[in-house]
Amino acid sequence: MQYQSQAVAKPYFIAAIGLFVGQILFGLIMGLQYVVGDFLFPEIPFNVARMVHTNLLIVWVLFGFMGAAYYLIPEESETELYSPKLALLMFWVFLVAGALTILGYLLVPYAKLAEMTGNSLLPTMGREFLEQPTITKIGIVIVALAFLYNIGMTVLKGRKTVINLILILGLTGLAVFFLFSFYNPENLVKDKFYWWWVVHLWVEGVWELILGSILAFVLIKTTGVDREVIEKWLYVIIALALITGIVGTGHHYYWIGTPEYWQWWGSVFSAMEPLPFFMMTVFAFNMVNQRRRNHPNQAAVLWALGTSVMAFLGAGVWGFMHTLAPVNYYTHGTQITAAHGHMAFYGAYAMIVLTIISYSMPMMNGRKAANSGKSQIVEMWSFWLMTVSMVFITLFLTGAGVLQTYMQRYTDDPQPFMVVQERLELFYWMREVAGLVFLIGLVLYIISFFVGGEEPEQA
Repeated sequence: MQYQSQAVAKPYFIAAIGLFVGQILFGLIMGLQYVVGDFLFPEIPFNVARMVHTNLLIVWVLFGFMGAAYYLIPEESETELYSPKLALLMFWVFLVAGALTILGYLLVPYAKLAEMTGNSLLPTMGREFLEQPTITKIGIVIVALAFLYNIGMTVLKGRKTVINLILILGLTGLAVFFLFSFYNPENLVKDKFYWWWVVHLWVEGVWELILGSILAFVLIKTTGVDREVIEKWLYVIIALALITGIVGTGHHYYWIGTPEYWQWWGSVFSAMEPLPFFMMTVFAFNMVNQRRRNHPNQAAVLWALGTSVMAFLGAGVWGFMHTLAPVNYYTHGTQITAAHGHMAFYGAYAMIVLTIISYSMPMMNGRKAANSGKSQIVEMWSFWLMTVSMVFITLFLTGAGVLQTYMQRYTDDPQPFMVVQERLELFYWMREVAGLVFLIGLVLYIISFFVGGEEPEQA
């Protein structure tokens, strides 16, 4: 660690991992509720478990992105962070607001929560992924603005690089598009139209800029490849990601009452969305092959390479599988959507946060570059357990989705929804087992930071 203020990233990373564990626990609860319908009912109904599962995902990834920015921006800008105190204050504000919101979901009926938090004054609640009370949303905006001010001022007084400018562009886009969560029109078509401006333009737009810049930073540090080479790749990947991602929003507009031309625009540009992810994979492996040094933190290199491969498979291949309008007509809203969502989120965003934590945490804990060999072996085990189990979760959900699509929508004799769900029970049980293995992998990831602390770094 070169700059003292980089240490403010540490609490953000610890909170991210803690919330990640919570997300997986609620995922396992939901998985059981698919097959044991009254599991934990009425204490934690399915709709509440789902809300907590998805909201924890968003919050822990945001903590990860903020921690990544606070770590890499001072190093890229070659100057201390503008205000470490502001960063720590916003950390506590965000953590407390997030914790209170999750407790609200679990302890108070949702309608009552809306009443208690003044939703009637500015109604924003009740929409998937944007279930947060209006007061929480306002808190998120305040935290995001303070965060952008802090890193913006740091970059202004220091060195400007492609990496930190693309990262700031991505984080600014994240904050700007979140403002659409406050727009809640009564017209359902308009509501869905602009709802995707938060949900899609985050995950298939500006978040890809954040992913690309963090990956480029880690690859520069671990491979020693010339910055100019990595930056040229980054420009191409990001340009392609933005063009395909922004117009590709159209693949959500097929069946919500929007004009017919979206079926063409959505299909054509969505079909191109795997390209930036494929280029990212080629880029990452190229950089590692051209490396001028063997970095001692081999676990971080493994995470970086794994990110590019899993992002391509999850966001690219599984996204392409059902993005074309004639296919989506049958698969829309089935378990195929869930398969794509799980692998894409893990591959692109969970893994890039785990990559930057893996790279930076040893240095924030006082080591020169890496944890001990024993620690890295445990961490690599965690990588393979989490990644392979996510592949199986995706495959089981894909199998369930294909069968569901055929039995419920494509066949000449369509079956009722609940009859089909019963037939899919085996896939759901297998998904649950894979989820347990994933949790074991995550626990190992945490343990790896406490293993072999007395041993020297791996050479």
